[in-house]
Amino acid sequence: MELKEKTPHTILNEIIEAAKECGQVMLQADRANFGIKDKAGKANFVTKYDCKIQEMLEKKLSEILPEAEFWGEEEDCQINRNAEYIFVVDPIDGTTNFIKDYHMSCVSIGLIRNGKRYMGVVHNPYLNETFYAISGEGAYMNGNAIHVSKDDLANSIVLFGSSPYNTELAKASFELAYEYFQKCLDIRRSGSAALDLCAIASGRAEIYFELILSPWDFAAGALIVEEAGGIVTTVEGEELPCLEKSSILARNK
Repeated sequence: MELKEKTPHTILNEIIEAAKECGQVMLQADRANFGIKDKAGKANFVTKYDCKIQEMLEKKLSEILPEAEFWGEEEDCQINRNAEYIFVVDPIDGTTNFIKDYHMSCVSIGLIRNGKRYMGVVHNPYLNETFYAISGEGAYMNGNAIHVSKDDLANSIVLFGSSPYNTELAKASFELAYEYFQKCLDIRRSGSAALDLCAIASGRAEIYFELILSPWDFAAGALIVEEAGGIVTTVEGEELPCLEKSSILARNK
């Protein structure tokens, strides 16, 4: 189905507005009443705000693009993977940060079209930074074009995720981080895959890796990196899937 009534930019702008509305929910959260629940794995939590924002997004995105499938982190649902459009959403990427009031959390919305990454929006309400991209049209933050940096490894900041929900991979993650640490400028770990990817896209860091991620962790950010001139693959250098769990390696060159 073609976007008959709305241009891609209209769709994108409406997605951005939806992300910003959800960001306000994060900012106004009652910190004494998070409704925290454990999920499988170390430091893997869900709050009532994750669920509230996902419900908001499912409603708003269905109004923006009714024909699209919706796949969010906080709901175990079956989707038609052959659908033309699929929203892949993380209502709060960096939930542990959100709980601890450490302001590296965001709303992440990816749109897949015909099995390819098509649009991506990542909004950090704490810094009022919104990163976004449409396939083939470059990457932006708050209206300004962004690009990956040109720094080599010796002058690079390397970001990584420690795969905390998969403890068998944690040791390997830190070992790989140490290998990079010996060769790069410095190492960082933020706790938000989507924001780490946006840091690569905006030239704030040069490399990001994680040994296992779910599709909602990278659906938006991977496209933003690619549109900013970066390269995104699996850690093994293979094509990054759209709708499957995967390792990830994002880099400026």
